[in-house]
Amino acid sequence: MLKVGDRLPAGSLQEYIETEGPGCSVGPNSFDVAAATAGKKIAIFALPGAYTPTCSAKHVPGYVEKADALKAAGVDEIWCVSVNDAFVMGAWGRELGTAGKVRMMADGSATFTQATGLTLDLSARGMGLRSNRYSMLVDDGVVKTLNIEAPGKFEVSDAETMLSQVKALA
Repeated sequence: MLKVGDRLPAGSLQEYIETEGPGCSVGPNSFDVAAATAGKKIAIFALPGAYTPTCSAKHVPGYVEKADALKAAGVDEIWCVSVNDAFVMGAWGRELGTAGKVRMMADGSATFTQATGLTLDLSARGMGLRSNRYSMLVDDGVVKTLNIEAPGKFEVSDAETMLSQVKALA
């Protein structure tokens, strides 16, 4: 399992791009995790699924609300990672107003999530293999903080905790 001091596992995540730009076409685009984190400080939070109650009502909105404060404290980007496809993550992001604040990163086949060891088996609920709920601060691809939630909890991976950790490490 991933721990503080580890480098993020190799792999890629997908993001649905709304507007064509340099190197990015409209629609799902794949991003190499190592290249995307190189030289950057990134607050990453992961959750079991798009449109699920706690994720939609508290987790993502908290990071959208604290995005400016996190960036003012030195965070370059904020990523939301979930085992969903890029189309679902894009639609969910539009609904929650994440544009310019939180990148909605899809791990459709759970490849990245499995490589971190932070999986959650929700097969009994009909959801299959998902990501555990967690947050981490990553600096140049290396995990500096890691906050893993107990099953069914939302106590340590919230935006306020991340903001206090970013400030403490500054």
